[in-house]
Amino acid sequence: MPENTPPTTAKIPAPKTTRVVLPQKPRSPWRMLLRRPLFWLSAVILLVMLAFAVAPAPFAGLFGNGDPRACDLANSKIESAPGHPFGFDLQGCDIWAGAVYGAQASISVGLLATTISLAIALIMGLIAGMGGRAADWIVSRLTEVFLGFPFLLAAIVVLNMLGSRSVLTVGIVLGVFGWPMMARLMRASVRSVTGADHVLAARTMGLGTGRIVARYVVPNAVQPVLLLATLTVGAVIVAESTLTYLGVGLSSPAISWGLQIAAGSRVFQASPHVLVLPSVMLALTVLAVVALGEELRSVFDPRERR
Repeated sequence: MPENTPPTTAKIPAPKTTRVVLPQKPRSPWRMLLRRPLFWLSAVILLVMLAFAVAPAPFAGLFGNGDPRACDLANSKIESAPGHPFGFDLQGCDIWAGAVYGAQASISVGLLATTISLAIALIMGLIAGMGGRAADWIVSRLTEVFLGFPFLLAAIVVLNMLGSRSVLTVGIVLGVFGWPMMARLMRASVRSVTGADHVLAARTMGLGTGRIVARYVVPNAVQPVLLLATLTVGAVIVAESTLTYLGVGLSSPAISWGLQIAAGSRVFQASPHVLVLPSVMLALTVLAVVALGEELRSVFDPRERR
């Protein structure tokens, strides 16, 4: 090598730095839910309708006379008047006051029927999921029998047999025929939970069946059923209005959206304002319930999570 040639220095590559990615903490479903505008919109609508149902008198008197039974035939089908911006119905009753008080009966039927259906479904699902083959076969056949009857047709037949049709009787009838789908879902959920490791460990430790069911099975299996029950409330409100429109649901002196829609449909061509307000309130309530149920399902169900 010549003396004037500088010595060559080899370049040592810089050590590669590895980035350590820490596992992210899973986001809370409730935080995800609170960030959804549709959830807030549906929740506000439902809170307003629930306020109408719980305390209708202050809301019914916002524009004037808040008594839905203070009727005068001289005001029949008048579109609007001072203190009555939504006008009067066929009997001369204030439409706004009737629609506000109608929320009480319609929402009460929806909540009562859903509660009864949910209770029956939980019991049937637990029996089918943990009671062995014989119990599962009996519950499955009973569920198929109830599913074989159309929901509205079965309710029409039973309600026609009853003398008086109040919120209690209509809610009970709709609740008795509305449990099969929730029971099937509860059965499948119970079967998946009973095979989990923590349930098997509890059995190994010698815990009683009642304690295992109350502490481990029901809390982990009931969530999808509760989400379905949320959607059922809206379906029951629609069913009550349909039955009342057909003349086999609630009857006077009860006040409900179904009765107002049935009365308004007879004079719709001449006085469409009679039908608009109760129909809008019914549609808003049902859409809000369905939207709330869909938002809850998309957040809490991993398969539906976006």
